[in-house]
Amino acid sequence: MKKIFSILFVLVLLNSCSSDSKKTEVETITPKTEELVATINYDVIGKLPHDLTAFTEGLLFHNNQIFESTGAPADQPQYKTVIGILDTIKGKINPKINIGRDFFGEGIVILNDKIYQLTYKNQICYMYDAKTYKQIGQFPFKNKEGWGMTTDGTSIILSDGTNLLTYWDPKTLKEIKTIYVTNGGYPENALNELEYVDGYIYANVWTKNYIVKIDLKSGKVVGVMDCSELTNEAHKLNPEADVLNGIAYDSATKRMFITGKMFPSIYVIKLRSL
Repeated sequence: MKKIFSILFVLVLLNSCSSDSKKTEVETITPKTEELVATINYDVIGKLPHDLTAFTEGLLFHNNQIFESTGAPADQPQYKTVIGILDTIKGKINPKINIGRDFFGEGIVILNDKIYQLTYKNQICYMYDAKTYKQIGQFPFKNKEGWGMTTDGTSIILSDGTNLLTYWDPKTLKEIKTIYVTNGGYPENALNELEYVDGYIYANVWTKNYIVKIDLKSGKVVGVMDCSELTNEAHKLNPEADVLNGIAYDSATKRMFITGKMFPSIYVIKLRSL
């Protein structure tokens, strides 16, 4: 009996080792191979003064003017939600739509003579006439939060603080499709302000000193712009400056405008390659 018991014990022990080995193998996660992401080089060709009271949430270039939208953090009563045109001489926003502190405004986009404005946590997008600036409607969206907006000329594209880009049909105001953005095989989360440029989207990443270039066909980040020098300069000039946030593009001159929350400047840059 002892001999049989010993044999059974050995078999159980071997089987236990084998099971543990299989279990460990299944639970081991093999990292994905990192893909090479190009560095996007650029030259700073100018600076425009920027409103130090602007908690920047959106930036866009339209009709040879820079439009900016701002937010109103609950714990910072000095900031208000506005949409306006930047006075590039004085560096002040000329408000066209002033919501005050009724809600936290986020990104904006202009398409088909309408201005669309996201709200941060209200899950509502507001619409205004782009000529009179009067509110002409609003509609709900299912994304938990609203962050940045842009357009490819046909659809409205928004970010919601994750690695998701959502496309809306401006006629039906319904979701068309979504794109999940990855960088080196991993989710590129906290996508914020967006700008569509020649088939790609350039996006701020919240709290990061870089801008990513996203291939909309694959959802992959194919380029990264290091903006740490711009951010460091902004913080030296204004210790109250916050994070990098704000990208606008002038397709006629190929100039890009970059700023951040309470940055003292909007940096005018030229990309060495798109």
